Amino acid sequence: MSVISPSKTTPASTKGSAAGGSRTRPGKLAESGSPTVRPPAAAHLSDEQVAELGRELDAIRDEILAKRGAEDAAYIRRMIKIQRGLEISGRAALLVSKNKAAWVTGTTLLSLAKILENMEIGHNVLHGQWDWMRDPDIHSTTWEWDFVTPSRSWQHTHNDLHHRWTNVVGKDNDVGYNLLRMDEQQPWKPVNLANPLFNAILAPLFEWGIAIYDLELTEYKEGTKSKEALLKDLKALGKKVVTQFTKDYAATPAVAMLTGSGKQALYGTIAANAIRNVWAHAVIFCGHFPEGTDTFTEEMVEGETRGDWYVRQMIGSANISGSKFMHIMTGNLSHQIEHHLFPDLPSSRYAEVAPRVREICQRYGLKYTTGPLLKQVGSSWAKVFKLALPGKTATA
Repeated sequence: MSVISPSKTTPASTKGSAAGGSRTRPGKLAESGSPTVRPPAAAHLSDEQVAELGRELDAIRDEILAKRGAEDAAYIRRMIKIQRGLEISGRAALLVSKNKAAWVTGTTLLSLAKILENMEIGHNVLHGQWDWMRDPDIHSTTWEWDFVTPSRSWQHTHNDLHHRWTNVVGKDNDVGYNLLRMDEQQPWKPVNLANPLFNAILAPLFEWGIAIYDLELTEYKEGTKSKEALLKDLKALGKKVVTQFTKDYAATPAVAMLTGSGKQALYGTIAANAIRNVWAHAVIFCGHFPEGTDTFTEEMVEGETRGDWYVRQMIGSANISGSKFMHIMTGNLSHQIEHHLFPDLPSSRYAEVAPRVREICQRYGLKYTTGPLLKQVGSSWAKVFKLALPGKTATA
């Protein structure tokens, strides 16, 4: 199944996808030609070159699709087994967390479990990366992740909208999440002076920020989302909040009260969620906001072909270099460029295709932005500070 990556036979506007339910995916790609204006970083490419680049990337995707098999299935099942082991061990330790060593151990294990579930498992399962296994328990239509926002709501704003309109100011609301000014095309307002403060608050509360963002309140105010749709999303969010609160802030502390560790267990689950949120926030911001990533105007996607869509994903995304462990803990979003090119391929395959994608970028004269975690995080925060001020521009 292709979640959003344009294919030769299925337009991006198909209905009833796992990613969007009954909602319609936007933006059918043109069969040929070029956008009204090609992005400056790709202006040197002819229509023929862009088409050939698209064919090369299609070939890589088709090759990996053909290779998927038992090894890939074993990988995701192993990740799920490890994650569940970490979570059970973490919660068990928190049951006796009146002991400081048990509290540190439990909080650490639960934090790792939540990061692994959110990043390498939940995010990628919800992209349909493992739907080909036809396992009803590991499928984009049935998985409900350990994150406050309901899976279906997130799939719509993320898979259907963000991946289609990556970094297109005015179409991709992930550029600032309707909260931060993250591009010079966005008009400056006095409230933007609080950019750094808002981002500092957003990081430990990231799952709540995403949950509010997924309600599409701006679209409701503008009249592009119906009251019925909003109420439906609010109902789904309410149910998810109850589930998450019961699991983390009621059940675990309640059992821990039997050992006199109720308060400590509550603090441990709060800390674990905050740690996961800060990590997820850092990884996500490193994907599209560091120096070297481009943003785009709406005219740059008018008449966009599959090849142009590929180009935009490459120059609008950034990778993080690091160890295999780091790649797993980022959900392989450290290979953000490859993920945006091939969001429906198993995440464990991104490291395999990355050198080939980088070579294509070099051959076609396109930048391939990557760097260590601390450098990318620092670059993203630098943009937050720069764009808090009027008259300041960030390097895009």
